[in-house]
Amino acid sequence: MTIDELVQSKHDWLRNEGPDSEIVVSTRIRLARNLAAFPFVSRLSSVERIRAIETMRKAIRKTSFGQNSTLFHLNDLSSLDRKLLVECHLISREMADDDGPRSVMISPNGQFSLMFIEEDHLRIQCVKSGFCLQEIWAEINALDDEIEQNLVYAWSEELGYLTACPSNVGTGMRVSVMLHLPALGMTRQITKVHNSLQKISLTVRGLYGEGSQAWGDFYQISNQCTLGVTEEEIISQVQDVVGAVIGYEKKAREFLLEQNSEKLKMGIAECIGLIRTSDALNPQDTMKCLSAIRLGIILGLVEDISIDVVNQLLLQIQPAYLQWIYGGVESSLDSNEFRAQYLKKFLLKIND
Repeated sequence: MTIDELVQSKHDWLRNEGPDSEIVVSTRIRLARNLAAFPFVSRLSSVERIRAIETMRKAIRKTSFGQNSTLFHLNDLSSLDRKLLVECHLISREMADDDGPRSVMISPNGQFSLMFIEEDHLRIQCVKSGFCLQEIWAEINALDDEIEQNLVYAWSEELGYLTACPSNVGTGMRVSVMLHLPALGMTRQITKVHNSLQKISLTVRGLYGEGSQAWGDFYQISNQCTLGVTEEEIISQVQDVVGAVIGYEKKAREFLLEQNSEKLKMGIAECIGLIRTSDALNPQDTMKCLSAIRLGIILGLVEDISIDVVNQLLLQIQPAYLQWIYGGVESSLDSNEFRAQYLKKFLLKIND
């Protein structure tokens, strides 16, 4: 599998499948692990990084995941390829921008990615469409156990898994659920939800996690606590809280449909018109338009466009993806012009 084949494939986490997928775009679990035989990443020399990568590669190749996945060495990839992996949610932005030996092993469908030499020696990630925490936990836990049969993790009886950042010590687990919450935004309830989540140690971030903007009413809800709690307790808390947020969003959508359907239709029409007629579109305006269209589809106010198409566009309108679509070369068009051009063609094709 090449980077082009990976990027060109339909990403499972954007398929609009699974429970509550009209609100929950995707669910992700990430586990942070370190090898007992090596210092933390910040203390590794280039030679030690290579040795650690090879140690993990050999161990993981013995698993069913490893036998069917592709290993990419980031130093062998172009800057564009690394940015594409970030936009596809397969590696972190920090890993893409880092120097020195580091690698990622990716499953054919992109559901699993294993990052070698990120902040920790190993980051195991599983992401799927819809709200499917228990399913993902069962799969990633099984893979983690299988890997641990061939590797010795850094572990403390008192603390649990040892990690480079203290905020990950313990379970090393980060659970993230990406939600589309336009109705809570329109009814001015999103700030209340945000403040309530902070009080119970859950964070709210944008589409690309820490430091990213929540454009288009797309948010990631994640746990903060990893120490002093079990994996099952983390999952139970996120399951309950996200379930409640889903309920609030559904009620807000019902209210908007009953009380403001004409206003919603006008807003959607303006967004479609903007995409059709604009010569340039920035990411923020594009995400707002895609959010409105996605909501309109779910509420039965938009025909001939599927949520699946809108979900794929969430990725395809990103800067590196647009550059890849248009040949990966510099052009007189900037990314905003690329974006408008691509969206116009895509929507015209749908509506022909």
